[in-house]
Amino acid sequence: MPKRKAAAPNRAFKVADQIQRDLTELIARELKDPRVGMVTIQAVEVTPDYAHAKIYFSMLTGDVEETTAALNQAAGFLRNGLFKRLHIHTVPTLHFLFDRTTERAADMNALIAQAVASRSKDD
Repeated sequence: MPKRKAAAPNRAFKVADQIQRDLTELIARELKDPRVGMVTIQAVEVTPDYAHAKIYFSMLTGDVEETTAALNQAAGFLRNGLFKRLHIHTVPTLHFLFDRTTERAADMNALIAQAVASRSKDD
């Protein structure tokens, strides 16, 4: 009996990329919650069975916990919007997580600048 080929490994990346693009548009244009401000979708991770998706986001201003709660409350609405746009059998359940990468990068840049400044004082 011939082996059944697995789905192309790039398919999960393509689906995640499409979810990221569609969610960005849905949040900007259709989500009317005042607790959600300037949100940027940084990354989307989809489980192999497409049942769940972790959406990592960052924001310029606002309360992180409040925005996370608002996005998780709107997850059903956003999933419904994705269902209308995506042409896949299973639209994943959305889980929003705040991405602290930009904060960590800014902290690292500050530490590097501080080290360079202290080194130039020593020379």
